[in-house]
Amino acid sequence: MEDSIRDCKLCDIFGTHVFDDRLMQERLPEETYRELKKVIDEGRMLDAKLAEVVANAMKDWAVSMGATHYTHWFQPLNGCTAEKYESFMSTTSGGGAIMEFSGKMLIKGESDASSFPSGGLRCTFEARGYTMWDPTSPAFLKEDKSGVTLCIPTAFCSYTGESLDEKTPLLRAAKALETQSLRLLHLFGDHQVKHVRASVGAEQEYFLIDLDTFQKREDLKLCGRTLFGARPPKCQEMDDHYYASLGERVSLFMKEIDEELWSMGVSAKTKHNEAAPCQHELAPIFTVDNISADQNQLIMETLHRVALRHRLVCLLHEKPFAYVNGSGKHNNWSLITDDGQNLFEPGDNPYDNAKFLLFLCAVIRAIDLYAPLLRAAASSAGNDQRLGGYEAPPSIVSLCLGESILSVLRRVAGEPGTEDYQKDTVVDFGIPTLPQMAVDATDRNRTSPFAFTGSKFEFRMLGSSMSVSWVNATLNTMVAESLDYIATRLEKSRDFDGDIVGLIREIYEKHGRIIYNGNSYDPDWPAEAAKRGLPCINDAVSGAKTLVHPRALQLFDRYGVCRESEMRAREEVMLERYGKHVLIEARTMVRMVNREIYPAVMRYATEVADSLTKIRSHHFPASSQEKRLEFLSRKLDELDRYTVQLGVLCESTTALTDMEERAARCRDVVLPLMHQIRGIADALELIVDKARWPIPSYQDILFNV
Repeated sequence: MEDSIRDCKLCDIFGTHVFDDRLMQERLPEETYRELKKVIDEGRMLDAKLAEVVANAMKDWAVSMGATHYTHWFQPLNGCTAEKYESFMSTTSGGGAIMEFSGKMLIKGESDASSFPSGGLRCTFEARGYTMWDPTSPAFLKEDKSGVTLCIPTAFCSYTGESLDEKTPLLRAAKALETQSLRLLHLFGDHQVKHVRASVGAEQEYFLIDLDTFQKREDLKLCGRTLFGARPPKCQEMDDHYYASLGERVSLFMKEIDEELWSMGVSAKTKHNEAAPCQHELAPIFTVDNISADQNQLIMETLHRVALRHRLVCLLHEKPFAYVNGSGKHNNWSLITDDGQNLFEPGDNPYDNAKFLLFLCAVIRAIDLYAPLLRAAASSAGNDQRLGGYEAPPSIVSLCLGESILSVLRRVAGEPGTEDYQKDTVVDFGIPTLPQMAVDATDRNRTSPFAFTGSKFEFRMLGSSMSVSWVNATLNTMVAESLDYIATRLEKSRDFDGDIVGLIREIYEKHGRIIYNGNSYDPDWPAEAAKRGLPCINDAVSGAKTLVHPRALQLFDRYGVCRESEMRAREEVMLERYGKHVLIEARTMVRMVNREIYPAVMRYATEVADSLTKIRSHHFPASSQEKRLEFLSRKLDELDRYTVQLGVLCESTTALTDMEERAARCRDVVLPLMHQIRGIADALELIVDKARWPIPSYQDILFNV
């Protein structure tokens, strides 16, 4: 950005690079604007005439802001975003040029679908894929030193109509959720409600490290995480980084991040230092799930791009460093109506709020019935490194409601000995100058994978590098099914109030096993969860299988979110990505050992041997040198032997054509061998001369920004 823009106030910056509702009203004819709003709000068909007017207005605005190109911005199944740039320029018959952008160009683009992960839906000789404009997510401008580009959010599908992206299932699931929510609301007489949207806020954690240090670590460059690194004397034991004052270098970076995101309409709200050294967090204001998913992708792209300007590197891997916390992405989810109701707001007395309790029970039932799908939505090779540690939720999905809300359900279910809900509880700090504070309906359980936090649910399993689209598509679909179940029962009711109580009691009794308000880090919890019959999915390979379970196939097909072919494709993509991810790490480890670590330790061992010879020649005691040389020699031999094994294993595993077999081999054989090699190398790092160690240590990386 130019210095003049940096000096602007927030209100002057925000949304300047977005073709949002405000700008549409300003630049579109009144009738066109009304018709487009119906398309966006009511899901009406977009006709060519309307698209032509919108395209011209969008192009004129973009060109006035300096844009020369446009791109259909989409989210294929590789976890990234994709862009193909097209110039606005067209030639005239006289040899000149004009700036042109038609409705057809706006609505549809074409991409090589076989070059993106497709799970077999597209082969090399079946390359055609389409990008289709999503008018519900506003177009925006991206600006860098190369110029300005108009980015048009689009869905991506194959020539035969299957989704090949993250956006399409989310849009379908949002419609299913709205349909079933409206059925239940209309039973309560809320006929004025026309729309129900899932509101999502994704808190983004990330690491910032020095660019020069990053360039010296091949594992960070190729894998996004460190494959080697001995524990430094200090990690995060002192809790001195969490919420600490921002250093000037990081603060300047965050300032530029805010300004870039604000200009693109992303409401970056909160920023702070996280628990681990070099770890930070950014949180936006919540918005509609589809827009939130797009904006989170923009946040991740912007973090990477702006970091380089400050000679920093942003790491989004879930576990870039051992011994310190990894990074997650807390997915805050709630349901909001077009007349402003938050359907998860307990009100003054949730015991009397039947509507709230039914929507709450829909979530309880959905989480219990479809916990494996929710766990799979947070599964990846990177997140496997993080989940289950004492910094992140375990691999067992459970739901925390808090004691106040739980006591309400227990009373409805008729459990004896339950205390009444206290709606007027306050906290008195015992200091006259501090005001009393009303207590929230729930405490905040940071160990729970899926926790009710007052008027929303927080899903804490998601990994920092992952798109939020699929997890919200999954969540929307499974809750839609539960709302369908409840609405169907109540539509046949002859005693509405009585049947509501009966449904709440039934759901709590059948599915209350999923509710756990305790410490999910407790070592006794897995055994307790097993007694309750809760599934434990420890890795992405196991998680992928849940996508093609008959119950999953039936669920997603019933609500038009994904066909069976699309679900099977997702399973294959998930397994393929896992195998490729692990094999890249394994090959990088072999390369680093052979070209950096082994030669460096050998040189140091030679120096120790030369020193030992000289000391012996003077008849001085040399037992410590002998022990060190013996240790170096033994560990070098182990390092070489296991590294050779890993190299051979990589070749044989890569040759496997069955994706599930390859992924399982990576999980069961490759990763354990890599762990052994790392242990040997890290032990050597602790005794090798620092000047001889070939790569920056954890201390060099974590305490250098």
